[in-house]
Amino acid sequence: MKSYREELWFNTKKRREYINITPQVAEAVRKSGIQEGLVLVNAMHITASVYINDDERGLIADFDEFLEGIAPYDVDKYRHHRTGEDNGDAHLKRQLFGREVTVAITKGRLDFGPWEQIFYAEFDGSRKKRVLVKVIGE
Repeated sequence: MKSYREELWFNTKKRREYINITPQVAEAVRKSGIQEGLVLVNAMHITASVYINDDERGLIADFDEFLEGIAPYDVDKYRHHRTGEDNGDAHLKRQLFGREVTVAITKGRLDFGPWEQIFYAEFDGSRKKRVLVKVIGE
């Protein structure tokens, strides 16, 4: 079995952003040379997520509204802020959207269902963060 590792780096302009990273992940799979296997895509920060869904702007706005409704940004709301941080909401949002996704690789390509795309979700932006792409297989 072979493996390949790559890091994707992001420094978002806004506190919350949703970025389609499917092309970067597909390129990492291509560079790996692996034809049959799996790719793990993992947000390496506890205030960001990786998820799979449709790349439709209305849906992405709905996700953001949903998350803000459940865990709004509010510097006075969270006990976590007693540590000097102001990102308690981002930690909760990450728990809801998850840490990572795994996608099958078939014939050297991402093996998706209809409309599926990979996204990086940033919940505490304006600083440099990374995503791990780990490809394994033959």
